[in-house]
Amino acid sequence: MNLGNPLVNIGIFGAFVAVTMVIVLRASRNNKTAADYYAAGRSFSGPQNGTAIAGDYLSAASFLGIAGAIAIYGYDGFLYSIGFLVAWLVALLLVAELLRNTGKFTMADVLSFRLRQRPVRMAAALATLAVCFFYLLAQMAGAGGLVALLLGITAPAGQYVVVAVVGVLMIVYVLVGGMKGTTWVQIVKAVLLIAGAAAMTVWVLATYGFNVSSLMQAAIDTAAAQGVEDPEGLIEPMNQYGATALTKLNFLSLALALVLGTAGLPHVLMRFYTVPDAKQARRSVVWAIWLIGLFYLFTLVLGYGAGALVGPEAIRAAPGGVNSAAPLLAYELGGTLLLGFIAAVAFATILAVVAGLAITAAASFAHDVYASVVKDGKPDPGAEVRIARRTVVVIGAVAILGGMFAVGQNVAFLVALAFAVAASANLPTLVYSLFWRRFTTRGALWSIYGGLGSCLLLIAFSPVVSGKVDPVTGASLSLVKDTGVDFALFPLENPGIVSIPLAFLLGWVGTMTSRPEPDHEAKADEMEVRALTGAGAEGAVDH
Repeated sequence: MNLGNPLVNIGIFGAFVAVTMVIVLRASRNNKTAADYYAAGRSFSGPQNGTAIAGDYLSAASFLGIAGAIAIYGYDGFLYSIGFLVAWLVALLLVAELLRNTGKFTMADVLSFRLRQRPVRMAAALATLAVCFFYLLAQMAGAGGLVALLLGITAPAGQYVVVAVVGVLMIVYVLVGGMKGTTWVQIVKAVLLIAGAAAMTVWVLATYGFNVSSLMQAAIDTAAAQGVEDPEGLIEPMNQYGATALTKLNFLSLALALVLGTAGLPHVLMRFYTVPDAKQARRSVVWAIWLIGLFYLFTLVLGYGAGALVGPEAIRAAPGGVNSAAPLLAYELGGTLLLGFIAAVAFATILAVVAGLAITAAASFAHDVYASVVKDGKPDPGAEVRIARRTVVVIGAVAILGGMFAVGQNVAFLVALAFAVAASANLPTLVYSLFWRRFTTRGALWSIYGGLGSCLLLIAFSPVVSGKVDPVTGASLSLVKDTGVDFALFPLENPGIVSIPLAFLLGWVGTMTSRPEPDHEAKADEMEVRALTGAGAEGAVDH
């Protein structure tokens, strides 16, 4: 199956890469200090940063995965959008302003403000790298599936090459441009993505007389014509998840991870440091909420539009599977040129997000592990940025290898796992650090390692990794395919409902069974004043 003209598709994508590379090169001129490289010199306004946050957050999962989930599962696919959007209220109300006031470059700056530096920074860095790895898997899987559709590549080897190309481009963006270059790429990508989705949404609605009921009925009719069982279920809530008590519990676990995960995503949290003060951090989140909310309304129309004009079975059968719904819809509406534009936007989405993830992971290792732990907060001039650049290359190589294993997975689903890790390992410790004066180092370590370990363990023994099969075709839907191996001892596909409360509990138990630090009261007072007033937030965090 080959859609459109591959040369047109690649040409439009190549033009985007060329334009953004020029932007990155121009932005790289001022990357002299760690603040320039990690936080873009804190030079972005709230609206600019909010647009970049939207660009960072509206990943391949949002565009490819959610549109595909709605096309296949109807209303239940839209529940991903609701979870992703509501999560921003948690980020706005709990962490955005306080994080900007108390931190410098990374989440670990906040966690270690009044706790012991070395163990807390190591734990926070490990959690950050784990979240970034899962998120990178999702983006790489999206890249492989998208090009499989555009170029008609069905062999895994071809998709592996695509994953490698995306990884190399990501490394170049981050090595050259740092956070400033990455931010401008995300702004450009957000504008293109929202504009493209808006144009397709209007086109789909115009096709059905701007009547949403007619659109949904058309999706039901197409599904029925393609032999889908219970096509009416596309517009019924909880049809996918609600068959049994177990599937309802699975959905609740997914919802918890989505709603609580955003406030713990390290690449989103790091964006709050690119603005000059807490006021702009708040404005960033408000702008992001409006842009992201608007986009998710578009995905509802795009998903049902793909279901109506392409059909769920045709989407399942296409190279790239569920992730190909939006490109297939673009081709159905506007032919080769619209497909090429949407494909380029999707590629831009993947490139911008992986660049943001890579710089976050590199900053966490270089700033939290190398500069603060190995060099005891006194690295040689320029050494921290050099280590960050080397880390980017290593992260890129790991992402490429991991992405090859993840090719073919629904990217929205993979991102949900990253959210579960973030909500389990990062959010409880952040909340305790910001709001509980008695919180201790042991509580932080138990919370981070307990949340991270339990989450990863439950994922390893869940149907995500082994034992899940398509009830219709009998094909394996797990990461371990075609081996007959089944070690799915934990029944839920998302571990959030267990690992998130467990992390909060471990943080409380660890704190109550340990003594606070000797200067606990003075540090708690200092952190409270800084968090609420912003006093001292402009400079470095001193310990």
